Amino acid sequence: MAALPDPNAPTQLSPTPAQRQMAVLFADVSGSTKLYDALGDVQAKLLVDECLAVMFGVVKQYGGRVIKTIGDEVMCVLTTADNGCLAAMDMQLRIDALPAAGPVKRTIRVGFHFGPVIEENNDVFGDTVNLAARMAGLAKGGQIVTTAVTADRLPPSLRSSTRRIAALAVKGKGDDVEVCDVIWQAGDDVTMMTPSLSAQARPIELDLQQGANRLTLTPTHTGIVLGRDLACELVVAGHMASRQHARIERRRDKFFLVDQSTNGTFVAFAGEPEIILRREEVMLRAQGRIALGHSVDELTDEVIAFTLRG
Repeated sequence: MAALPDPNAPTQLSPTPAQRQMAVLFADVSGSTKLYDALGDVQAKLLVDECLAVMFGVVKQYGGRVIKTIGDEVMCVLTTADNGCLAAMDMQLRIDALPAAGPVKRTIRVGFHFGPVIEENNDVFGDTVNLAARMAGLAKGGQIVTTAVTADRLPPSLRSSTRRIAALAVKGKGDDVEVCDVIWQAGDDVTMMTPSLSAQARPIELDLQQGANRLTLTPTHTGIVLGRDLACELVVAGHMASRQHARIERRRDKFFLVDQSTNGTFVAFAGEPEIILRREEVMLRAQGRIALGHSVDELTDEVIAFTLRG
C-alpha cells in the first residue's frame, strides 16, 4: 500500500514563472468582412493571407516571433519597444503599398505595448498582453496605437512620430492609461497629423558614402540601384556583388533597402547586430553600414556607410 503523505511536510510551491521585458503587438486586417462580401470567400481569403504573410515577414525582419494568428489577426512579440514601433510602421507601409482589392482598399490596425510578460509553452501572458490587445482594439484601419509609457521609451527619432490622443479607463487599471498615435505616413491625405506636427516635418535625405564616392538622396529621388553594373547609380565592384544587387526606394518619408541578389545584402545599424537580407527589405534608420554579398565588418572600400538627415 502506498505511503500516505506526511501532513507535517512543507508544502511544495510551484516555481514562479520567469518574466522578461518584451513588446507585444497585435495587428489585424480591418474591414475584412467587406472583402468577403465584395469578392467571395476564396478570393478574399487569398488577399487576407497575403496581408498576413507580409506581417509575418516584417516580424521576422525585426527579430520578433509570431505567437499565434486568430482569423485575420496576428499576435507577436519583439525584443524592444523600438523594434515594436518599427515593425508596426513597416507593416502599415507595406500593406499600404499593396494594390487595392477591387473596390476595397486593404488596411490594418495595429496596437502594441512594451512591458513584462510571462513566457510559457511558446505563448505569452500578463498585463502587457492585455494592454497591447486593448491598444489594437482602439486603433482604426491604417492606425497604430500604443501607450504613452511605451512611447516614452522610444528614442527621439521615433518618439517624435507619436502624439498623445487620450487618457482612457482600462479594465483592471486603477488609473487612466495615456494613449498615443504613432504617425507612420506624411502628406495632405493624413487627417490625424496635427498642424503643429506637420509644420515641424522636414524633408528626409539619405547620405551614402562608399570610399571617396558620396551620394545624397533628396526628396527628388524615388530610388537608386546598387551593384556591379556600370549603369547602377552606385557602382560596387566587389566580386560578391550582383550586377543589380539591391535597390533603395523612397516611400513617402522613409527609405527602404531591398535585396534582389544571389549572395544577400548585409546591413548593420549603429550599435546593433548585423542582419542579412535575402530577397527581403528593411527600413533604413539613423545610420549604419551596407555591404553587398559579404559582412560589413570586412575592411574594404566596398562597404557603404549611410546616414539619414532631416
